Amino acid sequence: MMTNLFSIFDPSTSLNFSLNWLSLLFLLVLLPLPYWVMGQRTNMVNNIVSNFILNEFKIIVKKTPEVILLIFATFIFILLNNMIGLMPYTFTATAHMALTVVMALPLWAGLILYGVLNNTSNLLVHLVPNGTPSVLMPLMVIIETISNLIRPLTLAVRLAANMIAGHLLISLLTGATPLTPLLAKPVLMSAQLALESLEIAVAMIQAYVFSVLITLYTEETNS
Repeated sequence: MMTNLFSIFDPSTSLNFSLNWLSLLFLLVLLPLPYWVMGQRTNMVNNIVSNFILNEFKIIVKKTPEVILLIFATFIFILLNNMIGLMPYTFTATAHMALTVVMALPLWAGLILYGVLNNTSNLLVHLVPNGTPSVLMPLMVIIETISNLIRPLTLAVRLAANMIAGHLLISLLTGATPLTPLLAKPVLMSAQLALESLEIAVAMIQAYVFSVLITLYTEETNS
């Protein structure tokens, strides 16, 4: 029984076991062995999408092409987990800060560490934007430093908040279905279908935004 609205995101609401995190392993079940064999017709769409995304990331990340595969893997992981979370009775792992922070913090820390060890001067240059008056430089350094420090938190909150917001709306509309008059049910079902379509788009956009922001941070570290 759902005690409150936000309990739908509780990993322990199902059978009193914290097994819902096993949804992260659904990818291994959903992708059969022939999927990994090159040349199969079933992965033609995947190859087209993969090439498009990789080409998009290559434009942004020029000096460190080796990180493209990591960023692309992050994009695929977030995208598939967002899509899996839209299925009925399926746990949405990306709606939890426990997962989003674990993804964002190591990526950000690795970029900062790489910049400090290999590109310290350029990393410090970004603390003072071009054209900043000399009087405002100390203040801009403080502001930019705080902005850099909260980046992993903003990445994590952005992803989790967007997934939670859509799921809450879907939960509210679904809960209102038994109480809706018969004549109003077609309108409610149309709203649910429209919201579900919007959530599919949000799942794709949030995965892309998370990955693009990581690539922008990488470019800033190496520029």
